Amino acid sequence: MSERQPLRDEQTYSIIFYDGVCSFCQRVVQFILPRDMEGRFRFVAIQSNLGKKVLKQHGLDPEGLTTFVLLEQGKMYTRSTAGLRVLRGLGGLWPLLYAFIAVPRPLRDAVYRVIANNRYRIFGRTDSCILLKPHEKARFLE
Repeated sequence: MSERQPLRDEQTYSIIFYDGVCSFCQRVVQFILPRDMEGRFRFVAIQSNLGKKVLKQHGLDPEGLTTFVLLEQGKMYTRSTAGLRVLRGLGGLWPLLYAFIAVPRPLRDAVYRVIANNRYRIFGRTDSCILLKPHEKARFLE
């Protein structure tokens, strides 16, 4: 594997990789956007060329990925750890939920897997893109 090329914004922002065809995942992104008052998160679809490239550089298979991924200061976080780290970065009372990091990861990830493995069945798939407000478009990487 070639040497990893850092993503242009990864030292300035935390980058969330989401399933672009998952309705639930798109709702999660739409949940994060207005609560990320400091604008610290950027988003990239796992299915995009950039998403695939960066995930592969970090040793993750984008084709078989069924998890939420966060790239923060050069380190990849997945599943419940990624979700809790995102909550910690939001405004309001959401950072209080980071206390669940004290729950053993296998237990947290088991709950996460139940949701992840059923997300298409419960929430469906979509062929449409997230509808963004003009000021939100810059937060998405291509």
